[in-house]
Amino acid sequence: MTRLTAAEVSESARAFLAAVSVAPDVLELRPDYRVLVMVAEGLEPGLPDEISDGLLARAEIRARIRLDGRVPEDVPEVADWRAAYRAFGAKPQRTRPSVEALLRRLGDGLPRIDRLTDAYNAVSIANLVPVGGEDLDKYKGPARLVRAAGDEDFDTVAHGASAIEHPEPGEVIWRDDTGVTCRQWNWRQCTRTRMTPATTNAVFIIDGLAALGDNGLTAAGTDLASSLICLSQQAAIASRLIAGVVAQTGQEARPQCARAMDASRAGAAPRATGSGLRSDTGELLVKRYFST
Repeated sequence: MTRLTAAEVSESARAFLAAVSVAPDVLELRPDYRVLVMVAEGLEPGLPDEISDGLLARAEIRARIRLDGRVPEDVPEVADWRAAYRAFGAKPQRTRPSVEALLRRLGDGLPRIDRLTDAYNAVSIANLVPVGGEDLDKYKGPARLVRAAGDEDFDTVAHGASAIEHPEPGEVIWRDDTGVTCRQWNWRQCTRTRMTPATTNAVFIIDGLAALGDNGLTAAGTDLASSLICLSQQAAIASRLIAGVVAQTGQEARPQCARAMDASRAGAAPRATGSGLRSDTGELLVKRYFST
């Protein structure tokens, strides 16, 4: 059994994780907000394959069951995010929370993009949470969730060409030292840090609000770690939870991640778990993951 612990990620990845921050005025906007940030190194990228397709196909089934015939905005986890968007002046019917945008595409099945993007999209729809994945090596400084001044650069594509846009003043954005990495909390990622089929080191951001429940964010993180381990057996993964309240230390377990191809064919979701401490500052690296 290969033990993957926070200590095995690089020193630079640990420093990045430790420096992630959420501005106080964001928490004033939504005191129930918490975020699980995960770094993963040694990933095996590439075009969609049988394993990643299986992860996304099973997640589509789980998502349809959870929707139970409802439109996405009628699901409490999605409605919570629409309210959060309105709180800083966004119009969620025009710029939708990422999880809602994905759920609305379930009818014809989600597009297959690349094996890592498909994995985190699967976690998003199956757990009803916004999940973003970006290339860690493209970041300049740590990720920070802040209210925008309005002059920050956001590199994107408009009308088929590269473009620089700017967020609205007061908009909730993720940014680094260079500029905006994701607009409107989790609506649209920038071009510069986006994940590609060549990404081997990544950062994943999983957003949670009250409707997700006490254990929803942890479950989504476990789901993501499991998927990454089954796609990349030698990956090193560590995560950090930033929350507004202190929670109890969880119990550590050592489940097995089934051989990836067998899991894909059998339709069984691979598993990983860990132990850790949630703190109001989020200063600790909190997860230990295991694989066979």
